[in-house]
Amino acid sequence: MTPGGPGLFAPTPRADSPETIAEFEALLSSITAGGRGPRNREWIDGPDGRRLRPTELVHLEHLPARPASYAELESPLPDALREVLDAQGISRLYSHQASAIELARAGTNVVIATGTASGKSLAYHIPILERLLLEPSAVALYLFPTKALAQDQLRGLTRMAESSPALRRALVAGTYDGDTPGQTRRRFREQANAILTNPDMLHQGILPYHSRWSRVFSNLRYVVVDEVHTYRGIFGSHVANVLRRLRRVARHYGSDPRFLLSSATIRNPGDLAELLVGDEVKVVDEDGAPRGPKLFAFWNPKHAEGEGAGRASASIEAERILVSLMRRGVQSIVFTKTRVSAELIYRYARERLERDKDGLADRLSAYRGGYLPEERRAIERRLFEGELRGVISTNALELGIDVGSLDAAVLVGFPNTIASTWQQAGRAGRSQTPALALVIAYDDPIDQYLMRHPEHFFSQTPENAVLDPENPYVLASHLACAAYELPLTPDDESLFGSRASRIATLLEEEGTMKSLDGLRYWSSADYPAGKVNLRTISDDTFTILDQGQANAVLATVDAISAPELVYPEAIYLHDGDTFFVRELDLKQKIAYVERREVDYYTQPVLDTRLKLLETRETRRWNECEIGLGTADVSWATVAMKKIRFRSLDAIGYHPLDLPRQNLETVALWIRPEESVRAAVRVKGLNPSEGMSGLRNLLITLLPLHVMCDRPDLGGILDSGNLGEQAIFLYDRYHGGLGYSERGYGLVEELLRAALHMVEECPCDVGCPSCVGLPILRPAQQQDYDLHGGWPIPSKAAAEALLRRLLGT
Repeated sequence: MTPGGPGLFAPTPRADSPETIAEFEALLSSITAGGRGPRNREWIDGPDGRRLRPTELVHLEHLPARPASYAELESPLPDALREVLDAQGISRLYSHQASAIELARAGTNVVIATGTASGKSLAYHIPILERLLLEPSAVALYLFPTKALAQDQLRGLTRMAESSPALRRALVAGTYDGDTPGQTRRRFREQANAILTNPDMLHQGILPYHSRWSRVFSNLRYVVVDEVHTYRGIFGSHVANVLRRLRRVARHYGSDPRFLLSSATIRNPGDLAELLVGDEVKVVDEDGAPRGPKLFAFWNPKHAEGEGAGRASASIEAERILVSLMRRGVQSIVFTKTRVSAELIYRYARERLERDKDGLADRLSAYRGGYLPEERRAIERRLFEGELRGVISTNALELGIDVGSLDAAVLVGFPNTIASTWQQAGRAGRSQTPALALVIAYDDPIDQYLMRHPEHFFSQTPENAVLDPENPYVLASHLACAAYELPLTPDDESLFGSRASRIATLLEEEGTMKSLDGLRYWSSADYPAGKVNLRTISDDTFTILDQGQANAVLATVDAISAPELVYPEAIYLHDGDTFFVRELDLKQKIAYVERREVDYYTQPVLDTRLKLLETRETRRWNECEIGLGTADVSWATVAMKKIRFRSLDAIGYHPLDLPRQNLETVALWIRPEESVRAAVRVKGLNPSEGMSGLRNLLITLLPLHVMCDRPDLGGILDSGNLGEQAIFLYDRYHGGLGYSERGYGLVEELLRAALHMVEECPCDVGCPSCVGLPILRPAQQQDYDLHGGWPIPSKAAAEALLRRLLGT
């Protein structure tokens, strides 16, 4: 019983494709050391009893199959739904499905937080379809974070309706997004009772025009919010306010819809769901779905040759593994942390496969943000139908799009959260067959720590999700949208929080609102929702035009990333090809590129500065000051480096002159007293190197305590603001998103974890796996393999600093 199931046109595996866990293990053994003979294939016993190999394959975890747990509903389903389940071969419901259905029937908001491919969709489809059958006027609204997920779920609903004449008559379903034709939109408003859309469309295309949707809002019974674990940080803070606006408009039309939410496994699904919807939510997290056996492997690239060399390129290791898997008929997905890594692996793998001349190169594709919508949908279709045997993706395919039955998931670098790691690994083996998940380590602190301590990953619960609906920048934008939709009333504070009244007053002083008889009306000619982008703090998008194709649109990029990705003379990678950036027009927001065959790619060099604006609070702890306040952070791309493909040799460096970008945000700081620095100097060590190493450690550890990506945080050493050298960590979003505020209360815990990481690292003087520089960037355009050019601070200085601060 697996709702969805593999694609209709699943690929026919080759005869030698692995069919058991043992065969997957043998295949990995053949890949180690390039598959050259039997050497280094013997297992050795580790100090803690784990089996280890003296090769790249450092850990194998066998995840056994798990049987299903079933439960019965208190009252039977309507005959039409019974027909649907029978047609899908479902005779019993998993226990978590039954629990969620009963809660929904009882009128309770519920979040289902179970594993990948556990049938969460069925758990919210059933109570909705039951209500539509019993109440023909009822309406359900489905929200998915991507258009592709909405299209995927519509296919599932359509298949269900085809199994029952009664349901086929009752259900009028469709997707409503930016691609929906005008005539279809009108029909949906008048007839649809299951509307599948995304938060962006709800925000800009439905709520501001609610009078046209009066039938829908008057009869709205359920709102589905799928993949809620993705609604963290800036995106989640925006969506939480959109859902409050939705509840407000529904209340205006006399309805009070219940929320049915689904999430991957995270530590705080209930807290996250309640923050999102602004109401109480019950949690169902006992997973009753069966699970096929899985081999979970950790792969640590060997050290490159040469004194001081780091480990071999994770991207090249991924390419080697992917090609080997594809040649064995293993349909595989490779997840990367950045766009450039996805493009590099695709380029390298395609080059190798093209030499074989067996057609496999045509069954490989990259997939990432920035591709045009029609490109992404074509790739999704080819993957779903089994035409593709390999795909290299950013986290864009992490979510639950039905892409058929994949055999292997290769993760290039730890995805920064345990939740995302399990979600990406869960893309393989979705049909309960044996599967492979493999993490390839970068030479950075977190990855190397997990290579040394895989038990940390397998024993840890997923992280908390963090969002802040009352972020002043976010809240102000949505109060403006709410006032445009309906006048603000004193009762709205119960939805939008205690800051709402003060922020609304500020908007009134700016002249965009006016008060009359206790109500606040929108008084500007502007359309506020059109100026608010839910996905990024920047509302602007740059278009990339290919001059070699009559200025055809090649791709898009957000405004923050543009100066780091398509600066003049940069090499822009797209679909494995190289494009030379001829011009970046900042006013028109256009980058002009042309196809050029070169043997290198480019990487930006950034300069970041911080100015402390206001101190919110400080406290003294041991021999240091810990503070929290607002700060102005500015950065610019000041140079570019040319990097040769595969060898990663730096072959050029050119200065650039681009305008600075800035944000006002929240920062925490740690300022050790002179006595601490003096104690480090007494040992013959440089305290500045210790501070630099500590900064690097803190910015890699904080994401383990709050669910955010490393690029969501920044860190800088500065002496100008406080008169003495201090470590500043800051949120990379206007107004902050709670990361630094939580870090302020966790400094002691973070310092102890930093000391433990330094003590555990086997290096002598410092390396990228302990005090070395992490990726500190406001946009994800960095190739994580390029660690070697950064200076590494003194490990001894960082350890001495930490011991003095902690009093050990």
